[in-house]
Amino acid sequence: MRYILRKLGFYVVALWAALTLNFAIPRLMPGNPVDIMLAKLQQRGGVVTPATRKAYTLLLGGDSTGSLWSQYVSYLKNLAHGDLGVSVSYYPAKVSDVIMQSLPWTLVLVGVATVIAALLGVLLGAVVGWKPGTWLDSLVPATTLMAAVPYFWLALILAYVLARVLGWFPLQGGYDVVLDAGWNGPFIASAIQHGVLPALTIVLASIGGWLMGMRNMMVSTLSEDYVLTADAKGLSPMKILRSYAARNAVLPSVAGFAISLGFVVSGSVITEQVFSYPGIGGRLLGAVTNNDYALMQGLFLFITLGVLGANLVVDLLYGLIDPRTRARS
Repeated sequence: MRYILRKLGFYVVALWAALTLNFAIPRLMPGNPVDIMLAKLQQRGGVVTPATRKAYTLLLGGDSTGSLWSQYVSYLKNLAHGDLGVSVSYYPAKVSDVIMQSLPWTLVLVGVATVIAALLGVLLGAVVGWKPGTWLDSLVPATTLMAAVPYFWLALILAYVLARVLGWFPLQGGYDVVLDAGWNGPFIASAIQHGVLPALTIVLASIGGWLMGMRNMMVSTLSEDYVLTADAKGLSPMKILRSYAARNAVLPSVAGFAISLGFVVSGSVITEQVFSYPGIGGRLLGAVTNNDYALMQGLFLFITLGVLGANLVVDLLYGLIDPRTRARS
């Protein structure tokens, strides 16, 4: 219980610090979303007056007369009510609505791809590390080569070969636009078909890192005394692999998986852009391009919550996997 309370206290402080930075950073950046909207209004022939500026400032959740502290308090109150402001890029849509439209696409695509890459990489790494120096070990450089290839280059190659030449998968988009979005068979089948190619890109580009990390930890773990003792006792190789070597070698991969799972919320910006996938990555790039501070702030908040939440869950699970962690705490 003491271990759990210490972890919860740490992440509460980390969450407050992240919220404070999320409030401060956009206000320290050059530019002003109100000026951007007023410039667009002028381009369309509108007249800008002080009253117009004040109205736009209030509309975007700002306070031209309040102090920084009062803005901070208002910011926390708005967060408590789920109010993230209005997006400049998708005006007059709310930031929360824009994010919730794209978040499910990214969670399914990047989340499933990350889980598949981690599971395959760890399993293959355990097998390769169990018998180092065999022909399986010679295949490791091929996977690390895939990890070194830039995302956009691999995505373009897969799109050209599998979509353009062979025609196995759609080239762009998240689903067939002629279908009605919803929980129906044709739409789900279309979404899966459109998501295979981006997911394959993420898996191929990231599986090498998981495999290499697990393989190296397995080689290091096999020289530990407890593994040699288990072998001397006459335990079966599979028992040693499963209960002694792999269980301890996988601990760093569990921590790495927590970080990767947390960043699932941020999406894969380049991959989503190449395939025109309707995920968070495209929204984030558009927010940066259009100086949409409210949307950037909302996206950073969701990314922060995802990373902190994933790390908290894995920290708690880490204590169950490795009892030494609880003892040190």
